[in-house]
Amino acid sequence: MKALVAAAVAAGLLSASPAFASEALAKSKNCLACHAVDKKLVGPGYKEIAAKYAGQADAPAMLATKIQKGGVGTWGKVPMPPNAQVNDADAKALVDWILSLK
Repeated sequence: MKALVAAAVAAGLLSASPAFASEALAKSKNCLACHAVDKKLVGPGYKEIAAKYAGQADAPAMLATKIQKGGVGTWGKVPMPPNAQVNDADAKALVDWILSLK
């Protein structure tokens, strides 16, 4: 019985919601040092980013590139530094999560 309960708990943890997993990814990549989900810190809040790029077909690729290579000008004069430690798959996961926020 204990093994069954342990298996059920493990399965629940492995199937954690994408939102939680992506927020954890953002934290692990140090994104939350400059961004928050629902307010501006150094950079814009993720919900503001999602609203700005809602429905734009080219947004996912552009944002993934911006995460990895950095940028300046879209949200003001403070530059977003490049994040070379974020690989392509993680950048895509982060962008998918950000654009899913309402």
